[in-house]
Amino acid sequence: MTSRPRPTVDVHAHVLLPEVEALVDGLPGLAEARALDARRNGPAALAVNGPMVRRRIPRLTDAGVRLAAMDAQGVDIQLVSPSPSHYHHWTDETTAKNLCRLANEATAAHCSAAPDRLKGLGLVPLHHPSLAVPALEHALEQRLLGLEISSHAPGRELSDPAYEPLWRRAEETGAILFLHPFGCTLDERLDRWYLSNTVGQPTENAVALSHLIFSGVLDRHPDLKLIAAHGGGYLPTHIGRADHAWSARSDAGPDCAHLPSSYLKRLHFDSLVHDPHVLRELIRVVGADRVLLGSDFPFDMGTEDPVGALRAARLSEADFHAVRSGNAAALLDLA
Repeated sequence: MTSRPRPTVDVHAHVLLPEVEALVDGLPGLAEARALDARRNGPAALAVNGPMVRRRIPRLTDAGVRLAAMDAQGVDIQLVSPSPSHYHHWTDETTAKNLCRLANEATAAHCSAAPDRLKGLGLVPLHHPSLAVPALEHALEQRLLGLEISSHAPGRELSDPAYEPLWRRAEETGAILFLHPFGCTLDERLDRWYLSNTVGQPTENAVALSHLIFSGVLDRHPDLKLIAAHGGGYLPTHIGRADHAWSARSDAGPDCAHLPSSYLKRLHFDSLVHDPHVLRELIRVVGADRVLLGSDFPFDMGTEDPVGALRAARLSEADFHAVRSGNAAALLDLA
C-alpha cells in the first residue's frame, strides 16, 4: 500500500477585499496616498495595473474560482493574505483599527469556504503600534494563522522598539508573520519600466530583514515564525557584504550578537525568485528546510506554475518535497 503524497502548499497567495476599500473610500488622506502611489509607480505602470487586476478579480474574490485555479496548478493548500494594497498606512487610529478587524473577518470568511484548503492571515496597523497586539489577537480569534506585515510604516522601521510587544506576542502564540512590502521609498527614482516592483520589492525586503537582524530583534525573539516574500529580496544572495561589515566595522553590529548570515537560518522564505539558479542559491544559503513554495497568486508578477518553477531548480528529491510541502506543513502545523 502506497502512502498518500503530502499536500502541495503555496504560502504566497492574495485575496482582494472590497469591504476594506469601501471603508476608506472618500476619507481624507486617500487622495494623497493614491497620488504618492502614482508618483512611485509612474503612469505607464498604473495604466497596466488597473486592467491586470480587473482580469483577476474572480480569482481574488471568489473562493470557488480560486479553488479551481489551485486544482489546475496542482496546489492543495494556500496561505491567503490580503492584497498589500489594503495596508492603508495613512489612516487615523479609529479607521485603522476598524480596517484591520474588517480585513481579518473578511479573510476568514473567504477561507471558510474550504477550511481544509484555505488558511488565512490578517492585517496589522503598523502605523499605530499600540494597535498591533490587539490586531494579532483578533486575527487569531478569527482562526487565522497570523498576520501579513509590510516592510515598514511611515516614519517607522521594523527595528522600532514600539513593535517589541508585537514580536513578543507573535512569538508566544506561534503566529505566522508574512513580510510583504507595498511600495518603495525610493519613490520617483523607480517610476519607469516597472522598476517600482522589479527593483523596489527586493530592496524593501532586504532593508526590512536587515533592520530585524542588525537591531537585535531576532536575538530577543529567536522563535519568531517569519516568512519573507520574494525569497527575501536581495539580502540572502548578497549577505556576504553584511557579514563583512559586521566583522570589519564597529558601527555595523553593536546590537547584533552573531554573524548576519546566521539569522537567515532562523527565518523562512518563499520560493518566488523567478530564476532556478537564484532559487538554488537561496536554498544553499538559508537551508532547504527554510524555503516554502510561493506563487504570488494570482498577480502577473507571480507564477502560474509554482510547482513547475520549483522543478526547474533541479533540486534533490528530498529538497523538492521539503519546499513543495514538508516545510510549510511543519511551520503552519498542518495535520
